[in-house]
Amino acid sequence: MGDAGSKQLVYIVRHGQTAWNAEGRLQGQAETDITDLGRAQADANGAKLKALVPDPEEFDFVASPMRRTRETMERIRVAMGLEPQGYRVDRRLVEVSFGDWQGFTFVELEAMTPGATAVRSRDKWNFVPPGEGAESYQMLMERIVPVFEEFLQPTVCVTHGGVIRALFRHLTGLSMKEAARMPVPQDRVLRLKDGHLEWL
Repeated sequence: MGDAGSKQLVYIVRHGQTAWNAEGRLQGQAETDITDLGRAQADANGAKLKALVPDPEEFDFVASPMRRTRETMERIRVAMGLEPQGYRVDRRLVEVSFGDWQGFTFVELEAMTPGATAVRSRDKWNFVPPGEGAESYQMLMERIVPVFEEFLQPTVCVTHGGVIRALFRHLTGLSMKEAARMPVPQDRVLRLKDGHLEWL
């Protein structure tokens, strides 16, 4: 991230669990809501951020505009003792689009189109699902990197699992295969500081 990346402090949180997460359904850019567990995860991450951020007025707060990320952000801000609506959204932080695959499990997709998921498994990072607007993880990475390069002050960012995978590949050199398959917890805070990523 160049000079800006070496000076940045960004706390990154994945949205809380949704019912589709629990069911193994591809969410992508479909609108879903967080569950009671997801709300508890958001509240706990907010409590952790309250301890990590002594001067929240010095921080920018930005989220993906999707319902699950907005509710997570608002719960985080309440847990930090802040007004829930005091954040901005950036459309570029939305999840990778799974196109026509959104809303389905891999078992359902395989039943509808035998062999389709095997094709994806061979190159998960670069695979583009069928359907208008669908993206690969590579396309997602190219979309989200400029967002993080634009963070010029300490920031709390609420986004999605795919965005975090893309950030790890960009910053750490994680292989395409490892980045595409890495688990992204919903109950932890990720810190980007001096160009390095660390789960807290």
